[in-house]
Amino acid sequence: MIGVINGFMTALGFLTFIGIVWWAFSRGRQGANRESAMLPFALPDEFADQVGVEKRNEEKQS
Repeated sequence: MIGVINGFMTALGFLTFIGIVWWAFSRGRQGANRESAMLPFALPDEFADQVGVEKRNEEKQS
């Protein structure tokens, strides 16, 4: 009996996994996936800001 329950739960977990993968890569999600992929590039570049501040400070001192 335990073996049947284990097999059923394994099949249920596998089907859930397949369903999530199918949903994540479906055509309806393409726009959201593209937008999410570009999010790291939408953040301000902290290093460039720091360099700009240092450059402005040097210009003020000169």
